[in-house]
Amino acid sequence: MHQDLGVPIAFAGIITMIIAGGTILSSLASERITRRFGVGLVTAVSVAMTAAALVGFSASNSFWMLCLWAIPYGLGAGAVDAALNNYVALHYAARHMNWLHACWGLGASISPFIMSFALAGGDSWSSAYFIVGLLQVILTFVLFISIPLWRRVNPLASAAADDEADYGFGADGEAKRGHTHVPLARAIRIPGVVLILTAFFAYCALESTAILWASTYLVTDRGVNVATAAAFASLFLLGVTAGRFTAGFVADRVGDRWMIRGGFLAVAAGTVLLAVPQPNAIALVGLVILGLGCAPIYPAIIHSTPINFGRRNSQAIVGIQMAAAYTGSTFIPPLFGVISTWTGLWIFPLFLASLVGVGLLMSESLNRLVRRREQVRSTRE
Repeated sequence: MHQDLGVPIAFAGIITMIIAGGTILSSLASERITRRFGVGLVTAVSVAMTAAALVGFSASNSFWMLCLWAIPYGLGAGAVDAALNNYVALHYAARHMNWLHACWGLGASISPFIMSFALAGGDSWSSAYFIVGLLQVILTFVLFISIPLWRRVNPLASAAADDEADYGFGADGEAKRGHTHVPLARAIRIPGVVLILTAFFAYCALESTAILWASTYLVTDRGVNVATAAAFASLFLLGVTAGRFTAGFVADRVGDRWMIRGGFLAVAAGTVLLAVPQPNAIALVGLVILGLGCAPIYPAIIHSTPINFGRRNSQAIVGIQMAAAYTGSTFIPPLFGVISTWTGLWIFPLFLASLVGVGLLMSESLNRLVRRREQVRSTRE
């Protein structure tokens, strides 16, 4: 792409930053937009925006056009993420949330094959973008037809009961239960929100850093050959996808708290194995375990949001969580790149371990806070 457009390859980072900025902004605005227009319409319009952007990418013959189309792409991606995740958290069980995010993994795995298919057939990169854009157009059509169905799904009984809880809004104690819109400033002041935002930030930073830097670490620091390193880096993503499909069968019985706790502990074990000096096979196995451990964390954090903070607040908080996720996944991998130039790539497992520690500490602190709140409620009753 950079050769066809006549720009340095580093300019890809500019496109990424524009998209990330759009996703963060639309995630933060998702609560107000979704309350006004409904999750079905927001999802359909958001997918339409990404479809238009992908088709626009395919027709772009200059760098500034890619930058222009990156704006609706980012805005659409952030809005659909926040709206759809909260909808599933409110209306479906934990297994459905895991399977939803496993389907993300399938899509992420298929997209490189679409690009390879286009290039192998003698077409340019623009053909691959057009194919995916066309698929998005078809999906948009289906979503618009299905808008009436979104209103027919009943909320989960366990989540509906949470409307009766007093979740508090900080030092002023201003609950305002009849208030339909939850401003971001008030949502952040709800006890425990900062904890889960920090945990989510740490997890997404960990996942993105592992995806971007694992193969480089294996080749540069461990001496693994390039083909093997690339294969096991792919197994990390496959581990995330397969782990989410598998987690869907046990998530309802185990519960979100234990899925998050177990996931972080498995990631910690994988990180330890990744740091073992010899033989390299142990490090490769550790990378796969790291992917399997990552699998249930993201879905469980989202699915537990209505229970931890109340249905009335969940859309606003999920939107902030999405913004925290995009911030962590966008800025932390480059930060590790800067740090590793000073220290060397040997620090990779230690860097991941620090993110695991932050995520586990914050999530367990939230669990203690929620347990205390439940004890207070039971005492009052």
